[in-house]
Amino acid sequence: MRLKILGAAACAAALASAPKADAYAIDCAILLCLAGGFPASTECTQAKVEMIRRVTPFPIEPPLQLWNCPLRASGLPPLPNMGSDGLTDEIRGYRDGIEVYHVNYRGQRNSGGVDVYDSTTRGFYDADGEFRWAGMALGNTPSWVQGRVGYSGGDVSRTIRGIAMRTRDYEGNVSEVIWQSY
Repeated sequence: MRLKILGAAACAAALASAPKADAYAIDCAILLCLAGGFPASTECTQAKVEMIRRVTPFPIEPPLQLWNCPLRASGLPPLPNMGSDGLTDEIRGYRDGIEVYHVNYRGQRNSGGVDVYDSTTRGFYDADGEFRWAGMALGNTPSWVQGRVGYSGGDVSRTIRGIAMRTRDYEGNVSEVIWQSY
């Protein structure tokens, strides 16, 4: 519990000391709201919208960019479990708990069955903290993705395009599953 309080204190201090661009640094707000499960507030709504904007319609930016949030705020004692990347295990867990799938599936009926074009990708943070994309078939995505997009397996004659994303809060609970079609 003490680690959670220290992590939240570091984030809050970083947010308070960060240069203001619309009254707060958006990546610090994303981190704080992410940890809290995106509670209802103007700041957290803006933070969630920014995360979605970064990966929709085509994933062009990582959803959370911790390099924009100064986590080593002055006036605080060193945080326990601080890694060489400047992140605590807790903060790294929030970052790594972001699951993003860019779904781009098209099935078209023809005389021989269904022709499928599937360029679905999974976005994730690797061990070095870099955000990466890896290809995978929609049929190989987790059940929460398939359920959210309405895919029940097999070659389906339809088009599905959008972003499926979910995050985890400080207790490890799924905050919300977002489906943004385009």
